[in-house]
Amino acid sequence: MRFRWWRLSVFLVAGVWPFWWVYQAWIFALGPDPGKVLVDRLGQGTLVLLMVALCMTPLQRLTGWPGWIAVRRQLGLWCFAYALMHLAAYLFFVLGLDWGQLGVELRKRPYIIVGALGLLFLLVMAVTSNRYSQRRLGRRWKVLHRLAYIVLGLGLLHFLWVVRADLKEWSVYAGVGVLLMVVRVPGVVRRIPRLGAG
Repeated sequence: MRFRWWRLSVFLVAGVWPFWWVYQAWIFALGPDPGKVLVDRLGQGTLVLLMVALCMTPLQRLTGWPGWIAVRRQLGLWCFAYALMHLAAYLFFVLGLDWGQLGVELRKRPYIIVGALGLLFLLVMAVTSNRYSQRRLGRRWKVLHRLAYIVLGLGLLHFLWVVRADLKEWSVYAGVGVLLMVVRVPGVVRRIPRLGAG
């Protein structure tokens, strides 16, 4: 298949990081609280993968190379997988699988609700990312998958609530997020040069 090597590369790159982080936690290379670091890295990995997936359409328009779109769905599914791992790590390492404590955490830390809402939207997009859903939903499929923009906003809000005082790193993510939204404004889209044209 034409883009099989590209998909394989994405699979290997996205798949290796969680195993590497777990290995680092296992050998105590993540500091005194490796579980918390693992939760944070999986959360940031989710946000990075979402942003990379959202880069695919502008890159395809800029270069004319269809390979960018060929891996967009794969990146979106990896984003959902990272979000699930982020949730699982939080439940295991932070809550210790104490479900009673979850209600307390929800009241004390509303950013958890924001994150859960983002995960729900990612679930909807993951379930409908197949070709059958595209045919079944027709034009509504594109409208549904614009939830990715809402998930980006929820993810940035969730991250902001978590870091609070240290906004330097968050500002970088927020700046990239704003840029990704700006390049989707119709007037801006028309001005994106087509390097692959001609």
